[in-house]
Amino acid sequence: MNILLAEDDVRLGELIEYMLQKKGGYKVEWVQDGEDAYYYAASSHYDVVIMDWMMPNETGVAVCRKLRKEGYSGAILMLTAKDTVENRIEGLDAGADDYLVKPFEIDELLARLRALSRRNYAPIFEEEVVMADLVLNRTSFTVRLGSDHIQLSPREFQLFDFLVQNKGQVLPREVILERVWGLDSDVALKTIDATVKLIRKKLQSFGKKNLLQSIRGVGYKLEC
Repeated sequence: MNILLAEDDVRLGELIEYMLQKKGGYKVEWVQDGEDAYYYAASSHYDVVIMDWMMPNETGVAVCRKLRKEGYSGAILMLTAKDTVENRIEGLDAGADDYLVKPFEIDELLARLRALSRRNYAPIFEEEVVMADLVLNRTSFTVRLGSDHIQLSPREFQLFDFLVQNKGQVLPREVILERVWGLDSDVALKTIDATVKLIRKKLQSFGKKNLLQSIRGVGYKLEC
């Protein structure tokens, strides 16, 4: 199970991350403020997002409400010390699927995660995505312009598709590396630049070399 943990309490966050990995065998990405929680959840798929209610920059309830408004369909489990009926209603109405009051036992958290994972929250991606006059085919790993097409390698496709899913957004190299190559990868950041260069070279045949824009010192974004 792939989990996003949004918790600003460092000691609690470290404990939850450790126990989810050790007892649950789950892959966990941990962020410590509301802005990062929103960005990570919106730009990648997680089986469950564990969202703390009170976080810096933006509350978990606000993040949850924003994600649901934008059509986010993943499971969200809210953690909070707020235990009144009104608080629970507020969290659930914001879009949370479940609610766990602090302090809690790790075994109960694991049980709730198992229950949420049995539901089908996986997003359904369209086979083809239309971007102005280009068509990305997720089955054949091709980009088509009219009757012409270019073939992408699996890695080129993963990177390009990630940019397509987040078109208009600036994606830092570090985030691209995590989402495309994985957290445990020892690939250097310059590999991202090399892969983008290869994609641009292929897109040049369509006159679309500048579709992938470099944001100096940060990363890349797709504009079409």
